[in-house]
Amino acid sequence: MKRTRLTAAVLSIIMAATAMASCGGSTSNDNSAANSNGTTASGSAAKPGEQPTETKDTSELLPVAPGTVLRMACGYNSDKTGMSFTADLAGEGITLADGKTYNSGDLKPTWQAVEELFGIKIEDKYQGNSAADEYQYWDAQMDQVDMLSGTATLLSENGQQGKLVNLAQYLDKMPNFKAYLDANPIVRLSITGAAAGPNAGAIYFSPYFDGVDDIERMPLMRTDWVEKLLNGEGEFTADKSGKTADPVYTPYMPTSGTVDVDVVNADGTAVETLTKNYDAYGNIVDKMNAKGSMSGVEAVNMLREYIDKTYDGYYGTNRADLFIGQNAAWDADELTALLRCVVSNAPTLNGTDSVQGLFSREDANNQRRVDLYRFAGTLFGIRGMESRLDYLYVGTDGELHDSRNEVETYEALSKMHDLATEGLISKGFINSEDVNSEKYLSDDNGFMHYDYNQTQTAYNATALDNAAGEKYMAVMVPVAKWNDGEEKYMRFTESWRSVKVDGWGISVAGVGDNTDKLNACLRLIDYAYSPDGQILMSYGPDAFVKHDDSGNVVTFTFNGKEWPVVSDESYNDLWELQNGNYTNYARYYIGSTLSFVKSQAFEFQCTHEVGKEGAGHISNAIALGTIKHPELAIADNSWYTSVPTVLPQEVAETNAINELTALSASGSFGQGKEQSNLYVDIIAKGFTGETGSDAAATAKKVSDTVADGGWGGTTYLTRRNEAWHRLLDFYKTING
Repeated sequence: MKRTRLTAAVLSIIMAATAMASCGGSTSNDNSAANSNGTTASGSAAKPGEQPTETKDTSELLPVAPGTVLRMACGYNSDKTGMSFTADLAGEGITLADGKTYNSGDLKPTWQAVEELFGIKIEDKYQGNSAADEYQYWDAQMDQVDMLSGTATLLSENGQQGKLVNLAQYLDKMPNFKAYLDANPIVRLSITGAAAGPNAGAIYFSPYFDGVDDIERMPLMRTDWVEKLLNGEGEFTADKSGKTADPVYTPYMPTSGTVDVDVVNADGTAVETLTKNYDAYGNIVDKMNAKGSMSGVEAVNMLREYIDKTYDGYYGTNRADLFIGQNAAWDADELTALLRCVVSNAPTLNGTDSVQGLFSREDANNQRRVDLYRFAGTLFGIRGMESRLDYLYVGTDGELHDSRNEVETYEALSKMHDLATEGLISKGFINSEDVNSEKYLSDDNGFMHYDYNQTQTAYNATALDNAAGEKYMAVMVPVAKWNDGEEKYMRFTESWRSVKVDGWGISVAGVGDNTDKLNACLRLIDYAYSPDGQILMSYGPDAFVKHDDSGNVVTFTFNGKEWPVVSDESYNDLWELQNGNYTNYARYYIGSTLSFVKSQAFEFQCTHEVGKEGAGHISNAIALGTIKHPELAIADNSWYTSVPTVLPQEVAETNAINELTALSASGSFGQGKEQSNLYVDIIAKGFTGETGSDAAATAKKVSDTVADGGWGGTTYLTRRNEAWHRLLDFYKTING
């Protein structure tokens, strides 16, 4: 039933990655474990094209008069994640790891360090909005700010209108930024604001990276619950269980025949091929549907028998490994069966009558609810659901495609609605007023969601009893049918780190003819991409990193490069102030990771051991090629090319796109907190008639031209492809 394939070279790489995956930090207040060599959560080797390790001084290239004032409307997405402390964070004064006490209105440590580095004065003008809203707030008064936040799209569009400084004109004075772009040409492609005419190659914003060239979101499960239901000899028994709902979801995978799946073996050292033999038992969903509503106990025993027969005893009594092991091979149908088992066995799992199956981190927040349609793409093989730009992806034909125009997208969303109808998606997602999903994990009530590993596995330290075996962990990406030019069952994730959708731009009206202001802005951006700047913008000032007795910075190996170890005091603050959530701690208190380059080195050290375990499984699969992903390059097979975060749209094209209001973030496809999203609505409510009664009608409504009564999806895609091809032509000119 299985074949082993492994080269000696790959074996040596993966063994090293596996050995390192548990290093780099601990969940106790003793941070000494971070001193040993480590690697990223992806376990990948050093990336090609790394920029120089020496920070270049630009004080002569970009001289700035002492005391120059920069008015900065810059932050992340709330007043807590700006450059200055708010009253609710600082209280009557808060003392941090550097020994300093900060009060409301004070700049956070990172930005005080920036003032000292450049001899400038920062005037914090940030209104506490999302990137889009912050830019819109200042758009009519750009003379009041020198630098501001915005979305990559808004910054590029307004840059073309002359409102923002073209950074490309100053690259000869920005050696650190230029070196970063030269080492990462796909980044240059992703931030090019114009690809033709006199401004060809223009760059209107500084890109933001939350890590780069690594997996981003992952499926996460209460793995102890899966073990409790599926592992062991004999049949599953329970004193009390509920019943599964009347079945609605129908099979996605075959109901007969066989499917071969490549997996990493149980100890993470080899690739082997498993066969899903549907002739041995049948499709589990098909079998359950034929039974109808049944007891939770019967559902579990059906799933156990299915695993034993379909995989010919491969998993033995550790059947849970189908879902949670290094050698996991699960798919959408098997997950549906598992969800039915979980939801109908709440008394066994948490001692109540209710367990929420799939959920989003904040069911009342559209910014988090959209993670369920992203997960739908991973489950059912749909591209464009986790695109860097709207819902676009590059097809095998080299053209851009839009998931919003495609029937298959809405068919996948309909299958997610089937899960919701069966009660396998949380009550809070269906009705966000019903349940507070933010407490699902702490209340022992949530089973699974799709999110960031570090922040969510921190619950293992704050909400779960690891001593009792409770465990919330990342699990393998599912098997689905993907069409990369050849339809096949494989693992693929579109959730791949690249240039994020937010950035900072320099206001032309703000800096005016004041060379000191302009130079200060340029110098800040340039420094942020230098080796020293990346440390400051991730860790904070020097007082927040660890030093030995001689005063030298203590480092560890991360992604093939030496990075600082976080100081014990900062590590303690991380847990005391934000329960181990690195991102919130850094943004709320240090003022780092607001933009520019957020190194995963700090975050990795702060990841719970359980988080490292699950991410290590995924990292091995990526390293050994059993999980495919987009490439931050123009790939030989264009289907694997990552879509740039912005495209160099000309003004007429931008205006045409902006007229398609139903397709906009403020229309039916928003991903922001207070916005609405058609994909989310279909999962929660099904086809309600707004766009049609089924998948085909909805795809037609969205893609038809406005003149034909549609939302203009075809028009939108035509405009995007015009810019895409100009960008490809420009890319050829700068890359030979």
